[in-house]
Amino acid sequence: MNVLIIEDEKPSARYLQRMLEKQEVNVNQMLHSVEEAVAWFQNNEHPDLIFLDIQLSDGLSFEIFDSVEVNSAIIFTTAFDEYALQAFKLNSIDYLLKPIDEEELQCAVKKYKSFKPSPTNVQLNFEDIKKLLVNPVEREYKKRFTTKIGQHIKMISVDEIECFYSENKGTYAHTADGRDYLLETTLEQLEQELSPETFFRISRKFYININSIKDIIAYTNSRLQLKLNSYKEQEVIVARERVKDFKLWLE
Repeated sequence: MNVLIIEDEKPSARYLQRMLEKQEVNVNQMLHSVEEAVAWFQNNEHPDLIFLDIQLSDGLSFEIFDSVEVNSAIIFTTAFDEYALQAFKLNSIDYLLKPIDEEELQCAVKKYKSFKPSPTNVQLNFEDIKKLLVNPVEREYKKRFTTKIGQHIKMISVDEIECFYSENKGTYAHTADGRDYLLETTLEQLEQELSPETFFRISRKFYININSIKDIIAYTNSRLQLKLNSYKEQEVIVARERVKDFKLWLE
């Protein structure tokens, strides 16, 4: 089986590769952006199966199919379940929500092997789509965080938090009342714990709450500067590679 992973976060791609290798599935190639994938498909034989992240660093992976006709079977991987139905309209045989569960991955691979889709005619199972409509993927996100202050433990509601930021190897929550609290977590961990409808990681340093944005200003090098309601300590900049996804998120 010729398998390809398209995932913009290289550690996640390597983690998925290791899980597949445990199931004796060898990954032949890993790609990390829409642009890289389009170029690769134009110059290489298409694989049997693709594990495809929906949100890549330079746009949605659906844009790949606007440029090239891909006949491979696809298992979509993403943290955003609102894209599930659009995913099933393509050559998808399954849909895995991040963080990917090893058992669910194993089931998806088994499904592909038993399904054995033709490379030129991948048929979708309407029952899968129907089940998704009736029982949409539900996910619980964190509603509060705790932090230690002296001998006390303070609870902070997620609704009170304007942004999360990293500084001096620590991760802080900045609240609407102008206070900053050190948390025992990382921005990477927060990606799995925060609702993507409310929070967005704009850079390596900042995770912001959509309700805290007071103003958005064009900045140098095609970036954006955000003005938040109370956070004033540092400039809050949307990284250039995140601008496109950020604008989609705002909609």
